Amino acid sequence: MTSIGGAEMVDWNLAVATATRLVRPGPEVSRDEARAVVAELRRHAKASEEHVRGFTRMGGDDLHDTPILVVDRPGWVRANVAGFRELLKPLLDKMQERRGSTPGGAVLGAVGGKVTGVELGMLLSFLSSRVLGQYETFAPATRELPAGENGGGRLLLVAPNIVHVERELDVQPHDFRLWVCLHEETHRTQFTAVPWLRDHLEGEIQSFLGETEVDPMTVLERIREAAQSLAGGRPEGEEGDDQRSIVEIVQTPAQREILGRLTAVMSLLEGHADFVMDGVGPAVVPSVAEIREKFQQRRARGASRLDLALRKLLGLDAKLRQYRDGERFVRAVVDEVGMDGFNRVWTSPNTLPTKSEIAKPADWVARVHRKAES
Repeated sequence: MTSIGGAEMVDWNLAVATATRLVRPGPEVSRDEARAVVAELRRHAKASEEHVRGFTRMGGDDLHDTPILVVDRPGWVRANVAGFRELLKPLLDKMQERRGSTPGGAVLGAVGGKVTGVELGMLLSFLSSRVLGQYETFAPATRELPAGENGGGRLLLVAPNIVHVERELDVQPHDFRLWVCLHEETHRTQFTAVPWLRDHLEGEIQSFLGETEVDPMTVLERIREAAQSLAGGRPEGEEGDDQRSIVEIVQTPAQREILGRLTAVMSLLEGHADFVMDGVGPAVVPSVAEIREKFQQRRARGASRLDLALRKLLGLDAKLRQYRDGERFVRAVVDEVGMDGFNRVWTSPNTLPTKSEIAKPADWVARVHRKAES
């Protein structure tokens, strides 16, 4: 961004700098304790590979192409900015072309890019203290954060957040750390064992973005709304049911259809991970029942009124529903047709559940199994 005319829609470097400056400090640990946590998380992540593969009966030879990284909160921010920049490039390029054709668009873009960078940084600083782990499917390699050489992603474990939550819940640290790793390793296994899944998901996302016909200021306003809530700038009483999440900028029937398919896939992936970590848990995590109960209570209540408002605005409530609905779908299908029968879900995009089938697992069983057997 050396000139006004070349300014980007989002100043990504400013987003990183802002988030890093605002990020909350992690829990107090000594240097030796921090090293011990990092080492244990790496051991658990490695051990989780065998546990998850044995339970799910899913193979795959590309785990070496997906590095496991234990990061702090600023590291999580940098990784996600790189991912956002890659994934949103087609949409932002499209918005930039439209902006360039409007009077004063270049000057407004130079200012807007910095404003949006600051506001995105504010949001990332908020989220950076809440994410325990993440499998980055669309992860470009950076100097600080390696990624798979052949299109593989990377697995992030956010050490300070894991320590913070295990202390908050007052659970056994060794068990909790392994429990978190089981969830994230399931995501890693999903994408390494199902070669078409990444390209399918990226295709759906890009199709959604390609259908977007919004004024750039509409997108910027959604980010601004979230930033105002974060800063406490939203007037009292305005966090009602009409508040929209950032992802709910859907203007065409085609986008609603794509979003329905994406919601179904994400519900499947998240629910499967919850099902697996609870299924593996009793054998390797002695206190899994206590952890699950306390963690579910934490998910449901949120940290504060502000946290609840932000969860709604950012679409995080939808993610919580994905965990619940997806886990219910997986459990019902496995109960009906067994693990091998459930694994037919990974055969092709055509065997993925629809949004309605997530709510009615018997419909998926009827479509995929009974049709195949007839």
